[in-house]
Amino acid sequence: MESIGTDAHAIEVLLVEDSPGDVRLTREAFKDAKVHINLHVASDGAEAMAFLNHDGGYANVPRPDLILLDLNLPKKDGREVLAEIKASEAFMSIPVVILTTSASEADIARSYRLHANCYISKPVDLDGFLKVVHSIDNFWLSVVKLPREGRA
Repeated sequence: MESIGTDAHAIEVLLVEDSPGDVRLTREAFKDAKVHINLHVASDGAEAMAFLNHDGGYANVPRPDLILLDLNLPKKDGREVLAEIKASEAFMSIPVVILTTSASEADIARSYRLHANCYISKPVDLDGFLKVVHSIDNFWLSVVKLPREGRA
């Protein structure tokens, strides 16, 4: 688990992504964010759930305001993570943005049935990927009012 940023008034974003390259690109794209964010990274679904449940070494981590979730993850699949988040009274209000390479109609339909807040297929080219992350910043972090439950 890595965390970037320590601003107490920033938006807390949990990126659940196992590709180091995509993590690096996402971090770089968010450096120019219009709002301050604290980016936390979980490299698999089990780690993401440990983060959310404050298990193990995650006792003092903040509740995320937004989750960026890949579907194809080791240990615990992103579809399972999404189902657990949206079935939990404690976490169901956290917006979950699916950010994945899959463009499968079945994955899209299943994600929305599991109450994903939006579904974005990652472009394979660098410029396209950076534009997608900037659009997440522009919409989810700058325009949308996120629930800030449990935060002062």
